[in-house]
Amino acid sequence: MIENSDNQQEGKIVQINIEEQMKTAYIDYSMSVIVGRALPDVRDGFKPVHRRVLFGMSELGNTHNKPHKKSARVVGEVLGKYHPHGDSAVYFTMVRMAQPWSMRYQLIDGQGNFGSIDGDMPAAMRYTEVRMTKLAEAMLEDIDKDTVDFSLNFDDTLEEPIVLPTRIPNLIVNGGSGIAVGMATNILPHNLSEVMDACVAYVDNRDITVEEIIQHIKAPDFPTGGVIYGFEGVKQGFETGHGRVVVRGKITSETGKNGKEKLVIYELPYQINKAVLHQKIAQLVNDKVIEGISDVRDESDREGIRLVIDLKRDAIPNVIINQLYKYTELQTSFGINNVALVKGRPRILNIREMIAEFIDFRHEVVVRRTKFELKKAEEKAHILQGYLVALDHLDEVISLIRNSATPDIAREGLMGNFGLTELQAKAILELRLQRLTGMERDKIREEFEEVMKFIQKCKDILADEGLRFGIIKEELEDVKKRFGDERKTEIQYLASEMRMEDIIAEEDVVITISHLGYIKRTSADDYRQQKRGGRGAIGGRTRDEDYIEHLFVASTHHTMLFFTEKGRCYWLKVYEIPDGEKSGKGRAIQNLINLPGEDKIRAIIDIKDLGDKDYINNHYIVLCTKKGIIKKTLLEEFSRPRQNGVNAITINEGDQLLEARLTNGKSEIMMAVKSGRAIRFPETTVRDTGRGAIGVRGIEVGNESDEVVGMICVAKDDNTRTVMVVSEKGYGKRTHIEEYRITNRGGKGVKTINVTEKTGKLIGILDVTESNDLMITCKSGITIRMAVADIREAGRATQGVRLIRLDDSDAIAAVAKLEEQEEEELLDQEAVENGDAPGAASNNEEAGTTDNGENTGETPVSE
Repeated sequence: MIENSDNQQEGKIVQINIEEQMKTAYIDYSMSVIVGRALPDVRDGFKPVHRRVLFGMSELGNTHNKPHKKSARVVGEVLGKYHPHGDSAVYFTMVRMAQPWSMRYQLIDGQGNFGSIDGDMPAAMRYTEVRMTKLAEAMLEDIDKDTVDFSLNFDDTLEEPIVLPTRIPNLIVNGGSGIAVGMATNILPHNLSEVMDACVAYVDNRDITVEEIIQHIKAPDFPTGGVIYGFEGVKQGFETGHGRVVVRGKITSETGKNGKEKLVIYELPYQINKAVLHQKIAQLVNDKVIEGISDVRDESDREGIRLVIDLKRDAIPNVIINQLYKYTELQTSFGINNVALVKGRPRILNIREMIAEFIDFRHEVVVRRTKFELKKAEEKAHILQGYLVALDHLDEVISLIRNSATPDIAREGLMGNFGLTELQAKAILELRLQRLTGMERDKIREEFEEVMKFIQKCKDILADEGLRFGIIKEELEDVKKRFGDERKTEIQYLASEMRMEDIIAEEDVVITISHLGYIKRTSADDYRQQKRGGRGAIGGRTRDEDYIEHLFVASTHHTMLFFTEKGRCYWLKVYEIPDGEKSGKGRAIQNLINLPGEDKIRAIIDIKDLGDKDYINNHYIVLCTKKGIIKKTLLEEFSRPRQNGVNAITINEGDQLLEARLTNGKSEIMMAVKSGRAIRFPETTVRDTGRGAIGVRGIEVGNESDEVVGMICVAKDDNTRTVMVVSEKGYGKRTHIEEYRITNRGGKGVKTINVTEKTGKLIGILDVTESNDLMITCKSGITIRMAVADIREAGRATQGVRLIRLDDSDAIAAVAKLEEQEEEELLDQEAVENGDAPGAASNNEEAGTTDNGENTGETPVSE
């Protein structure tokens, strides 16, 4: 028991149960911490200190278009008026709101030393200067229109807002963390554009589900970028408010001038100290926990992070990367714990509930703002109505005022004679004489009409919920337009997780792989169509010794099978291939699949669904090699992805896998060789064998300098397709498949193109229809897209027409087809249809003749 000292002074002792007293005192303390310090409000996403800092800066006029003010000036303002705590608490709050690596969207524009991602401390508040960002100002818009409640400050001398009337769901966008008493919160930041889209979707459909919201908000989006590794924890966090997100830094591999490989860390996980990570890697190397690293150095500058790791010659980059993820904070995890104050009480919220609370708050703000504006407009209309009465009786009003002894008598006279209120009479007495001119009188009448229209508009808004939500939607879209940006954090899905296709938009993409093994995917829309003979557009920026070697079109929901020149097969979902700009070089394929450094991708097959049993048991993979070997294996044998790949064909010494095709077992196969010959035979003559088999002869290659350049598989009854052949110097043509007679497998074939010094060797063979588009990629990186319909059909033994104008040092590296022809669009003004521009096909080329005018009719190589 304890004694009450207050009652002791009166000579009286009150017995109090110490257990009850401790409970009461602790609950009061804990609620004070929960509500007043540690947890953000669900409506504006701020804790009191953040809210007070921004409100204090607003009251100081410290906006984005005014000069910066000393941080100490702002801290003093906030301490003295609103936040009676330590100055360091306020200053470090301001510092964090100004750090681009701490806040996804900065609220304060800082000038001076505000620390660094290496953990350096900011300069003292007397040295730094601050002002609000435009985004922060959007969170205070309409605060002077009675949109939110105000309460007295700590000494009851001023008022401060209980919540800010923000147009931005700051709780979701910037997140927040805090430790209260008996509870904590950790809300991760998200992309503003995605959040705005989700809010608009909620406004359109109040019954929207979490799954539908995930279509808009993909995952958290951290200010430092990085990669979210695995989606299950993100999905759980969205659905329940609790989850765990694994985040990895971004690493790329480069080759130095000395030929040695090096890894470059250029993005870190959120809240990871770069200097500490650098030190940790160095320590692991010294302790021989990670071997294969010769040096670690920090080359970061104002352009961005660049932590360089030099590798020893025998080191495998993929192994070192996995060790870095395992032993360092280059891979870290964040717990999602969405606890926020809802109507003053702490509550766990999922993503839908957070959006719903914000939209409800915005609705309340719009209603209160409209009521305020209606009230002000009605007051103004009341005054203007008085002016109009006075203008209608102008001479009488002037006479009354002139003959009145005092203003009070004049006011009484106006009220009595013209039925005006006291406010109207007072306003008339204060009216300047210049307002009585004819032009000014007309302005008063126009102003009154405008105010009455606005009053009606406000009443309509207050009477119609649909109009109010329309206003909310417009404001959300405006915020996205003003402040939205692209995602910084990538998402990498795990093979063991749910079907990621359900949450990824399906679209056609162009996949490119360079000679040195860099891969990327790009939207097919980025490659606009050109006329035959154009100069083309850059399809990939590569190093001097590199060029685009493979170019493929597929849906983001499909699975890619990658076949290497040594006969291995690897799997990769299309959406797992990093998205890149058309002119970017992409990412090293060794970072995506466990491809040995001495092996290369040679063929790619696009599979819609490896889980469809009927499909995989009725389709085959047909493989061919440069030496003319062909092999057929049931697709079912490639339906179980393995991280390290599987053997698809046994390759003889000196040979390489060249091409892989998907068939239904009843196709006709054509193979072409560099010297200009091609063979056509039924697929049924090739029996299916297991993955480890060698295969059988498909075409006789002949001399050592000759080799197979491509293979196509065409359905027997498909008369719409023609055979497209392209030579290395940019010539090509289409020939009907029936011009190639069916022969036995393993023969020499017949002539498919007249190979001359002008055309160069044969580089590729495709089966095309007139609805296809053709994409040609050169070793220089130039890519051109054209309609197959623009390339006329010609005989087997002609040299064809010029498809692309090449520089002397350039040559075609790869050809591919797009299934759907898009609306024609010119990129190069010099490229015209009828050969008027330099590089277009000449008349004799169109006619299929040689330079000396000789006829190049068909001549079979073998009968």
